[in-house]
Amino acid sequence: MWSWDAFFSILTSKQLLEGAWVTVWLTVVSMILGLVLAVVVAVARSSSFVVFRAVSGFYVWLMRGTPLLVQLVIIYTGLPQVGIKLGVIEAALVGLVLNEAAYLSEIVRSGLLSVPVGQTEAARALGMSPTKVFRVVVLPQALRVMIPPLGNSFNGLLKTTTLVSVISVQELLRRTQFLVQVNFRVLEGLCAAALYFLVLTTLWGLVQKRLELRAGRGYDRNYRRRGRTDMAALDTTVVDAEAVNR
Repeated sequence: MWSWDAFFSILTSKQLLEGAWVTVWLTVVSMILGLVLAVVVAVARSSSFVVFRAVSGFYVWLMRGTPLLVQLVIIYTGLPQVGIKLGVIEAALVGLVLNEAAYLSEIVRSGLLSVPVGQTEAARALGMSPTKVFRVVVLPQALRVMIPPLGNSFNGLLKTTTLVSVISVQELLRRTQFLVQVNFRVLEGLCAAALYFLVLTTLWGLVQKRLELRAGRGYDRNYRRRGRTDMAALDTTVVDAEAVNR
């Protein structure tokens, strides 16, 4: 029978709160490091050097083509056989970052490719350096395209962290399993963990909405409805580029 006392006891337990904190910081750190690596991979895939494109393409193919669970087990139990020994936290971070970066790199690459070439050429015609072109013209417009899928990736990563419980990381699901083994309340424990994840993803949804609104500032929705987004963005970018160049 369902027990509300057991449910609230597990829900408010210190062990579960600590597990939720581990889940949150593990997600944030993995997302930040994965995004940094994803930018490097995306640039390499768009490079004119064949070697860079081949290596980055192989990396994306390998990480996206194999399950994260298998990757975590190989990193934690396989690398020590070749002399590389990692702790559970280090192995979890390496596995999450490498796996997430492969997916994020495609988001970053698609965002960069979404910026019309004419805007880059217009900025260069104004005498802007390649670094300034990327920072002032390309990146702001690419971020507007990348934020929604990046937010969804963060949401998914928040729940994907449950897989690191396989290598004994004391995150939310692992702590729940310990509590279930003590009081034998499986359904109540899993429902409490699910409620924690629901709260965390809901809070992140509010943050993501704010980020999308902030990134979309300065774009006229009327132009967007009439299919004139590119022209409006081009006019705005040229004006901004002239101001920065001066």
